[in-house]
Amino acid sequence: MSARHAVSDDRLIAYAAGTLSPPEAVVVATHLALRPRSEDVLRALTHVAGDALEDLAPEPLSADALDQALARAEADGGEAEALPPLNDMPELPAPLRRYALGPWRWMGPGVRVRDVLGPRDGDCRVILLKIEPGRSTPRHTHGGVEVTCVLSGAYATDDERFDVGDIEEADDHTLHQPRVVSSEACLCVAALDGQILLPGLLGRLMQPFVRL
Repeated sequence: MSARHAVSDDRLIAYAAGTLSPPEAVVVATHLALRPRSEDVLRALTHVAGDALEDLAPEPLSADALDQALARAEADGGEAEALPPLNDMPELPAPLRRYALGPWRWMGPGVRVRDVLGPRDGDCRVILLKIEPGRSTPRHTHGGVEVTCVLSGAYATDDERFDVGDIEEADDHTLHQPRVVSSEACLCVAALDGQILLPGLLGRLMQPFVRL
């Protein structure tokens, strides 16, 4: 895994501080479970963030601070191994085995999506995306943030390849069309804010039928 396919420092610091949105925290926890060496980076960033917090003036907690803390604790996979799995996919990494799953839904030829019934943050939620070998998603951009971690298989965009444990961080400036380049299906977990957006006239015609 190259550095550019690891979680960004900003997201890791937010994760360590408990301020990352709960859906994104689920994806980051999954990445850390697949790439234990990233824990060393997390510990270093946590130390730096802790030193920075000591220099800040105290601020009152928000009204929903407890709810956010509980959601963050739920998203953290640290104790997930001790909990019985709540879904029918025992092959999933520990942070995902503690959540129930919705049914598979068709998104396009060779592409299916399944809701992870875990924490939400407004329109941001967690999904599983499974793409068969040789298939790709529609070319799209995003209405918000999309943070994706590869669980099995591999996919490529125009100029990058993402393998197991790799993270792709996308937003409304990203236009891509992930295509599976492995001999097995590619399974990913993603925190998705809003819907993907299909460019062009054809995309606008297809948009009502392509929803995650």
